[in-house]
Amino acid sequence: MSLKEDFESAATRVKGLKSAPSNSDLLDLYALYKQGTEGDVQGKQPSRLNLRDRAKYDAWATRKGLTRDDAMQRYIELVDKLT
Repeated sequence: MSLKEDFESAATRVKGLKSAPSNSDLLDLYALYKQGTEGDVQGKQPSRLNLRDRAKYDAWATRKGLTRDDAMQRYIELVDKLT
């Protein structure tokens, strides 16, 4: 399979996890998925009062500069670890 097919498979498998990942793992999954599909974070950083969106934005921003292929590979590895 290609990297993109493996990535899409991992994105499907993550929905069927038997137990909920930790908040840290959830943020990592989100950030790696976004970096793998959209590239570097865009837009304005949400207010500190908007805790959820701010945490997601900040997690994605830490992946800035990571190539899409590297982000996809790390996402696959994290899903493999969680399953």
